[in-house]
Amino acid sequence: MKKIIFAVLLVALITVGLPLFAQNSPERTESDYYYVNISLEKVWPYRRGYIVQYRRGLFGHGRAYLPAEWFSSSASGGGVPKGEILNLPTGRSWPSMSVFYRDGAFSHVRLYVHRMHTHQTWGRVPQAVNLDSNFDDIETVILQR
Repeated sequence: MKKIIFAVLLVALITVGLPLFAQNSPERTESDYYYVNISLEKVWPYRRGYIVQYRRGLFGHGRAYLPAEWFSSSASGGGVPKGEILNLPTGRSWPSMSVFYRDGAFSHVRLYVHRMHTHQTWGRVPQAVNLDSNFDDIETVILQR
């Protein structure tokens, strides 16, 4: 009989007590950020920034132009840069780009690339090619659909 009373009290304590403890736990809040992660086909360093080529749909490709100023905190007045370059670990990892948005507006971009510029995903823009106009007045990453 004592065991039954103990079991009933234990069950009652658990069912009544857990909601009380749950109320004291910190509330989970949703982040204002969301991101889009895109696999990259090729990355070209250029004197004014980076050109990234990504797969668009099954057969198409898109390009995005990322100004060099985004990757420097000094250019943004000492604030948080709009771009980060992170090196992938050695192995078979493939480069990608994560574009972060805050409250629906562009926030920042992260490039995950191979540290060795001899990897097949790194390209070279010939010196005679002038792509400067593609880097003028860029405020956001424009992804082609």
